[in-house]
Amino acid sequence: MQQFIDSYDFTGKKAIVRVDFNVPLNENFEITDDTRIRRAMPTLKKVLEKGGSVIIMSHLGRPKKVDAKFSLKHIVARVSECLGVPVQFAEDCQKAQEQAAALKPGEALLLENLRYYAEEEGKPRGLAEDATDEEKKAAKAAVKESQKEFVKTLASYADCYINDAFGTAHRAHGSTALIAKYFPEDKMFGYLMEGEIKAIDNVLKNAERPLTAIIGGSKVSSKLAVLKNLVGKVDNLIIGGGMGYTFIKAQGGQIGNSLHEDDLMPDALDILATAKEKGVNISLSVETLAADDFSASANTQVVPTNAIPEGWEGVDAGPASLQNWKNIILNSKTILWNGPVGVFEIDAFAKGTLQIAEDLAEATAAGAYTLVGGGDSVAAVTKMGYADKVSYVSTGGGAMLEAIEGKELPGIAAVRE
Repeated sequence: MQQFIDSYDFTGKKAIVRVDFNVPLNENFEITDDTRIRRAMPTLKKVLEKGGSVIIMSHLGRPKKVDAKFSLKHIVARVSECLGVPVQFAEDCQKAQEQAAALKPGEALLLENLRYYAEEEGKPRGLAEDATDEEKKAAKAAVKESQKEFVKTLASYADCYINDAFGTAHRAHGSTALIAKYFPEDKMFGYLMEGEIKAIDNVLKNAERPLTAIIGGSKVSSKLAVLKNLVGKVDNLIIGGGMGYTFIKAQGGQIGNSLHEDDLMPDALDILATAKEKGVNISLSVETLAADDFSASANTQVVPTNAIPEGWEGVDAGPASLQNWKNIILNSKTILWNGPVGVFEIDAFAKGTLQIAEDLAEATAAGAYTLVGGGDSVAAVTKMGYADKVSYVSTGGGAMLEAIEGKELPGIAAVRE
């Protein structure tokens, strides 16, 4: 049975909390962006304020073995500073029984990187390149079997479980999906998870109409499932970025050297046909900033998106496209944005993406609900100083993508069961 953090009685209890402290570190192991740490604080502080203690678990990077550069000891000082209490550190997440048992109300313990163990992900490591199918199968079975003990040990440290790591909710890992079963009456979402789930539900289940989705990025293949799911749910679907050129070429347009995927042109036409059948307005770029080289110093010209000259490639949305999209955005009541509409990493080609961020801030101010997710989209609203001028900024790139694909996320399902 799922509990709720606001009503749960933490008095004298130990809460094991899955957070996402996968923060970037520089060569001196200094944190360069502590956003993920700060966003987990309301949940951790709530447990301490209500008389409990916290055992914090997370991953950092993708180590395949114990590796000092991926140690969570590098972040202990910052976590302590944010939490307002000294955070103890367990050097092995599987050997923290004594430290966990000794925790008093108001105290905190951070476990070492979960991914030092193959059992966290449930995938075998160290297989020879020429391993047979039978050997691979046996290795996978062995890890799955030992994963049970791995999870059981983590669960033994605490009285209740909180999942506040939306960024890993789409992974069926030990600490996100399997541990919850050890707390049938004492499992819940943290505030960050609750916020992410509510934000996605506001778009996919409880949207005020008109509902608009802006989906950008370089390739149709990376967002195909998203587009297919949304085309039956939204009123307007704006498709921008490199993926748009596959749609333009599929309809007979000339796209020069622009990025495209010929094998997905039938899918693009299917999406267009479905939209027409369902009365969904799909808005593609009608005008493009084209460049003669993929560099900041390239020559550029604004051309119709379906008439890009040979030797030139689309690198950003043109003024007419941006005006069309602004009109749609400002006439919408709910807006989802995932992915850039140009080559955002090059400043000269980032104008369109930054314009979308500005439009969303304006729509939000006018009363629209706006959800922004995906690395470059989040970077755009942050760069423009608009992160607090949209309704919600999602922290979980891959998890958000799978949620808007219509998939049930293992980390969410495990707590709701």
